[in-house]
Amino acid sequence: MVTEGEKPLLVVIFFFFLSSKSLLHFPTDLPSFPLSLSFTRRLCHISLSHELSLLHYAVSISSHLNPFSLSALLLSLFSSAYISSHSLGIKRPPMITTQPESVTVFSVEDLVMSCEASGSPPPIFRWTKDGEEFDPGTDPELKVAENAGSFAFYTLSNTMDTLKQYQGKYVCYASNELGTAVSNEATLSTDVPPTQQKEKKVSVKSEAGSSIVLKCNPPQSSMEPIIHWMDWKLHHIKLSKRVVVGKDGNLYFAYLTTEDSRNDYTCNVQYLATRTILAKEPITLTVAPSNSLLRNKRPQMMRPTGSHSVYHALRGQTMELECIVQGHPTPDVTWLRKDGELSESRTSKEMFDRRLHFTNISESDAGEYQCSANNSQGKLTHIYTVIVEAAPYWTKEPVSQLYAPGETVRLDCQADGIPTPTISWTINGIPLSATDKDSRRTLTSGGSLILNDVSFGDTAIYQCQASNKHGTIITNTNVYVIELPPQILSEDRNIYTFTEGQKASLECETFGSPKPKVTWESGSTSSLLADPRVNLLTNGILEIHNVTREDEGYYTCSVQNTNLSVIAELEVLNRTVILSPPQALKVQPGNTAIFSCVAQVDPKLGSPLIQWRKNNQKLFESHSDEKYTFEGPDLIITNVGPDDEGVYICQVITKLDMAEASGTLTLCDRPDPPTLLQITDPKSHAVTLSWTPGDDHNSPVLEYVVEFEDQGLKDEHWEELKKVRGSEQHASLPLWPYMSYRFRVIAINEVGRSDPSKPSEIYNTPAEGKSQYNNKPIFPHHKVASFWLLFPSPQEMDQRNFNGPNFRYMVLWRRAVGSGPYWHVNSTAAPPFVVNDVGNFSAFEIKVQAVNDIGEGPEPDPVIGYSGEDVPLDAPMNVGVVLINSTTIKASWAPVEKAKVRGHLLGYKIYLTRTGSRGHHRGLRAKESEETKVVETGPNEERRVISDLRPYSHYNLAMTVFNSKGEGPASETLEFKTHEGVPGPPTSLMLDSPSETEMTLHWTPPGQPNGVLIGYLLQYQRSDDDSPMQVETIDDPTVGHLTLRSLDRHSHYRFYLRGRTTAGDGEPIMREGATTLDGAPPAFVNLSAGENAVNLSWVAKKRHRNVRFQIYYLNKKGIIQSEKVNSSQSFYQLQGLTPGSQYLLRFTYNNFTFFEAEIKTEGTGVTEVQPSFATQGWFIGVVSAIVLLLLILLILCFIKRSKGGKYSVKDKEEGPMDSEARPMKDETFGEYSYLEEKRTTSQASLCEESKLCSQDNLDFNGSSAMTMELNIDESLVSQLSRPSEGTEVLHGVPDNSPLNPTTVSAATNGMPNSVTILD
Repeated sequence: MVTEGEKPLLVVIFFFFLSSKSLLHFPTDLPSFPLSLSFTRRLCHISLSHELSLLHYAVSISSHLNPFSLSALLLSLFSSAYISSHSLGIKRPPMITTQPESVTVFSVEDLVMSCEASGSPPPIFRWTKDGEEFDPGTDPELKVAENAGSFAFYTLSNTMDTLKQYQGKYVCYASNELGTAVSNEATLSTDVPPTQQKEKKVSVKSEAGSSIVLKCNPPQSSMEPIIHWMDWKLHHIKLSKRVVVGKDGNLYFAYLTTEDSRNDYTCNVQYLATRTILAKEPITLTVAPSNSLLRNKRPQMMRPTGSHSVYHALRGQTMELECIVQGHPTPDVTWLRKDGELSESRTSKEMFDRRLHFTNISESDAGEYQCSANNSQGKLTHIYTVIVEAAPYWTKEPVSQLYAPGETVRLDCQADGIPTPTISWTINGIPLSATDKDSRRTLTSGGSLILNDVSFGDTAIYQCQASNKHGTIITNTNVYVIELPPQILSEDRNIYTFTEGQKASLECETFGSPKPKVTWESGSTSSLLADPRVNLLTNGILEIHNVTREDEGYYTCSVQNTNLSVIAELEVLNRTVILSPPQALKVQPGNTAIFSCVAQVDPKLGSPLIQWRKNNQKLFESHSDEKYTFEGPDLIITNVGPDDEGVYICQVITKLDMAEASGTLTLCDRPDPPTLLQITDPKSHAVTLSWTPGDDHNSPVLEYVVEFEDQGLKDEHWEELKKVRGSEQHASLPLWPYMSYRFRVIAINEVGRSDPSKPSEIYNTPAEGKSQYNNKPIFPHHKVASFWLLFPSPQEMDQRNFNGPNFRYMVLWRRAVGSGPYWHVNSTAAPPFVVNDVGNFSAFEIKVQAVNDIGEGPEPDPVIGYSGEDVPLDAPMNVGVVLINSTTIKASWAPVEKAKVRGHLLGYKIYLTRTGSRGHHRGLRAKESEETKVVETGPNEERRVISDLRPYSHYNLAMTVFNSKGEGPASETLEFKTHEGVPGPPTSLMLDSPSETEMTLHWTPPGQPNGVLIGYLLQYQRSDDDSPMQVETIDDPTVGHLTLRSLDRHSHYRFYLRGRTTAGDGEPIMREGATTLDGAPPAFVNLSAGENAVNLSWVAKKRHRNVRFQIYYLNKKGIIQSEKVNSSQSFYQLQGLTPGSQYLLRFTYNNFTFFEAEIKTEGTGVTEVQPSFATQGWFIGVVSAIVLLLLILLILCFIKRSKGGKYSVKDKEEGPMDSEARPMKDETFGEYSYLEEKRTTSQASLCEESKLCSQDNLDFNGSSAMTMELNIDESLVSQLSRPSEGTEVLHGVPDNSPLNPTTVSAATNGMPNSVTILD
């Protein structure tokens, strides 16, 4: 049991344990388990009054939480109402949470040094400066800000001079009663902000083609400046391979052009830390044209100089190698690593390849690099030696842990760096050498600290420190010595699932001090550890290597000397196996490659993920170019090119294991043609041809084909001469005499044949011996009384047998009978050879012999040939016919005499003509089209069986004899009749279903009845099972329909209908169908609304009878409309709807609503215009009356004016000129203003006598408010077309009056849209 006094101690231990696990031991690959509200409630209701229950529970779940969840766990735990930090007095060792940072002070505001740490009780801070104690609180120039868990100090001084005394290296110490944590070392330095220096204006002159450097000379500072070369408009100077900026800030020109002349080259220096930009004095550059042509120059180094440079860098930093060169034309710069390859991930080229930039440089980047500058005039190289050193970094850090009294503690601390760092230890910030010597402490040569036989007094924070000339790093390790009873933290009856062949790990995590010892047992074996595959780790985990299905079962973990135990269940599944791995593919460019990967996966693992990789890089499915497509187990690669070659790996990934297999993709193609053909070792009848193989394109050459061409032939013709194996590169070729040879070679691989090689040189063989000709002449068809001799032509008779010049044929012939020993002799250069006037079909002896200038070839044996044939003279005799059945006969005849054939008898022709059916009378039979069938026989046949005739038909038979010249006369026509046969199938069969259980069949008779129809035979059965065939016999041949009843409404049927004659049943016609079910409206209707229409679609039910249903649609005004639709349509469109309106659609069938929906059409609704009084009939009538009255008044005025008004002629003459009489200026045409023109005297006179012409009642603007077609005189027109004078006449007219010209809308084209009645 835990006493009340031990509770704070347990909480401290709990904190210590969780902190050490979360910060030092937590694996990064486990998933995160965020704390839920229910979890927090469970945690908050755990009472510490139970024996270690809180500690056990929290520790048992801590291994499943990441550091962030652990923090939430601690916050939930210690903010609960049941655990008060005040009442329990929680204690935690100090831990630095915010390290002090190095700073360069440019102003008094920059001097701030802070440090933050956690712990309970709150830690006390102290500082050292350059290894000496430093108390900021005692310095009057410094002010301290100290809060719980943080400490900071800053300066009170207003001058930079007083800050130099604070330069140094600072270390922060945070202490409480559990130990002291030490921070990293922070450096404080001071510097003066860069300022603008007074400079003289610089002017530089040079000649085009020369190189130059414009110097920037930025102010000296500890900050790295950023250089910007700009003009006076603050536009950047355009940089290129010819003009670049160096790391020193200078502007380098590889060569000058006259366009480089300007007076505002300004170097702007930017310092980010102080937010300062300093503009240097502008530089004037004057480039004078060269007196001669611009000469080319070899590359030369501008920066760095010489041929070798050494660069130093620290691990993890960035570095740049610079290679700025001059020359004309501008040199191209390339980089390479002399002792290896450039790192693609950490190196990049910048400033037009003039800089090689390293990011996060490592020791592996140390070595030699080379910059090469090339132009048309030469090449230049510069060697860079890169030396990389490293500040200390940890390779192994000591682990915070709980220990029992008497245990041995080993704190392993290893660091690396260049130069090798020195390891030192401190305890609570005090160097090990400054503490009391303790024989129980041992420091190994490797830097490990060993504490033997630890006691409670060894509880402390131990610091390991690694130092070299580049810096110091430090790590804090908590050692807590305590004694606690053992507990098993792993849950009982956990199930661990693995696949065959994996390493199974069964957890048995324990807690206690000293550390508990565990044992494992299994019911299937007596001694687990006797199996070499089983291993027990120090942390209690039981490992079983290469696990099998036999290892399945229950395992028990027990703590020695206690009754504590848990059970773990091991489940072993089948491993994932790839049954069909990807194969090695050879594919031609542009084709498609398909890799297949079929795997077998245990069903409990679910569906696997198939991941494809190319050269270990993940592949993703392409969407734009469809390069890679994943279809199940297949990877499809389209349009294969050179970039697609490589190793393709298929990974089948499950929840527990992964299997992978690979295949290669190689591009292959036809081989390239061989080259460099050479003729060697010439002999009279042979040469040796050798060649150089071309590229085989990843498909080995199987064989070579050697072809030759005879140059003596007019047409190019290549022939195969010899084949050799693909491993050979030469061939010995046999040749013929007296020929001119050219050779070529073709390579063949699995893909195909290469293009032919270039032909070899010509090789001629000498003439030798006599021509060899042993072929017999051929006698083709020829005309009467002559014969042609055909023998192999020079192309067909191999020219290789000519063997000499002036080759020809000598032809000898004589009659076979009665000609004596004499031969007719002639010669020809080429066949055929024609002999005329020799009679019809006469026999001759013929010889053909080959001759050249060297001599005659061997004498051939004579052959018998015949002169031309003629058509036969007689027809076959004794022609007879025997009927075998309704479609077969046997014809017989007597042979024709040989002399009457007048040629080689080739055979006989039998002409069979069908003249009609026996069922038709002679007149109807004459209308039928005749069908003639020709049968040829051999020359020695005298009878022939002929099949495939039409039954029940009339036929005529005639015969002729024929030879190669043609046919002789026909024999006498023989008539015969075939017997009756079975009919053909009915011409048509249609199904109609009048009800759900009835089917009516309609048919038409057979097109070929082949006799007299006596009826029909109908057979039918269900098509979805093996039900028996049902038969209906129709004895009336005139019947064309039949109704079947009592059919199954749920089944489909097959119907077979045959015609019948006395010869039997004919061929059937088959149809399949089912009865039609009663119709029903659709169950669901899809709606798609447009602006003026709604598309309706539904699925028409198969086999259902068509029904008509009604569609009602109502708008918001309640107007109902309807349309009738057939259910078989599947689509309908309601048209004429109003855009942007709401409709209710109701579908009814037999007064029953089966579907209802609301829709809204697209578009903007039409706003209904409210009726205006201007559109009312009474208003239109009033306006019409007023207009008519005005017309009458105007007519009266016209009549009055015609009679002449009383006015003074003198006043008229002296008055202002009428507007019609005034000259019109172009610029004032059509621009009369009623404010500028005056009324004429005539108008005033007119208005004196009529009140209707008063200023108020007759005031029209220049655009004529009304248009009237009246015949009025010019003076009246002048008065009416001119606007009134002065603005005072309009004072009574409102702005919106139609008499106000400014209110006339452009949309009315000057016409009024309303009328005002004037009183």
